[in-house]
Amino acid sequence: MKTKRMIIITIMIVIIGLVSVYSSSHVWAYYKYDSYYYIKRQCLFAFLGMLMVFIISKIDYHIYYRYAKLILVVCFILLGLVLIPGIGVVRGGSRSWFNLGIFALQPSELFKLGIIIFSASYLDKYYLKMKKIRYCLGLLLIMGLGFALIMLQPDFGSGVVMACSILIMIIVSPFPFKYFIFLGILGLAGIVFMILTASYRMERILSFLDPFSDPLGSGFQAIQALYAIGPGGLLGVVFDNSIQKYFYLPEPQTDFIFAIICEEFGFVGGGFLIFLYWQLISTVLKMSTYTNDLFGCFLMLGIISMIGVQTLINLGVVVGLLPITGITLPLISYGGKSLTITLASIGIILNVIKQSKKFS
Repeated sequence: MKTKRMIIITIMIVIIGLVSVYSSSHVWAYYKYDSYYYIKRQCLFAFLGMLMVFIISKIDYHIYYRYAKLILVVCFILLGLVLIPGIGVVRGGSRSWFNLGIFALQPSELFKLGIIIFSASYLDKYYLKMKKIRYCLGLLLIMGLGFALIMLQPDFGSGVVMACSILIMIIVSPFPFKYFIFLGILGLAGIVFMILTASYRMERILSFLDPFSDPLGSGFQAIQALYAIGPGGLLGVVFDNSIQKYFYLPEPQTDFIFAIICEEFGFVGGGFLIFLYWQLISTVLKMSTYTNDLFGCFLMLGIISMIGVQTLINLGVVVGLLPITGITLPLISYGGKSLTITLASIGIILNVIKQSKKFS
């Protein structure tokens, strides 16, 4: 029953995503390509992603434990290669992509999953020893190196999601909580340093504090998102009647798709989508406590933390509670690599559930 519930919730979110991608993108798509350009590609990746869910849910998750180090090394190599001009492709000001012809691969997405697998195996191996800070430092150093490579692209959003996911995994281990105060101060100092050393990040912070101070520049996207959410009211302006998608909100099918959902389906539609995310996250968190081993537990926790943190950040950005970071809404936003990797991750969770004593 639990696996069926998870699959149903996932399919519902993906269907909402496909409907929203079509509605938010067809105006922009008609201007650049044809009206169905984005939705055709998203449907293709949704099909591939659901196929991956079916296949990966049949693969024994313990195989990832045996190859955790190799997976992490491969992910680090990809993060390094993408930084080399001529190999990595620049999009949106970031050298974060490999151009593979019909689609592009973003190694930071693979790294997020790869380091979660490694961290789950590490915490399983050293669980009782995590009371000593030296055992935690090894994992934190690996996380820090990965974060640094991601920031060289730069891709601040992916780096934050990855780091938060690993920290959540560490928090539920026996690692003494008092040390998190020091880590929190260190992390805050690092974030302040990154903001002060990059003018565009400072602009985003200033536009977050007062987007109307530069309505045609750094605050434009945030303002247009609010102009979309406001008129939506309780029930919205009805499907495909959005005004903001007519070249007001830039590329609304990506990071700010939730604004179009709120405009067309109102508070009720946006609230229902958040409810589905909550059901998905809470279901996985509950089931993670019934797994057969610590590796499976931490694997589920890390993956659902990745999805949950990314969802919270995206929603926070769209409604103006967080500065713009440039990350997608999982399972909803246009983007083949994000959709397929997220669905593949859900396939891993399903396999852990199937092998759990509580639900077998």
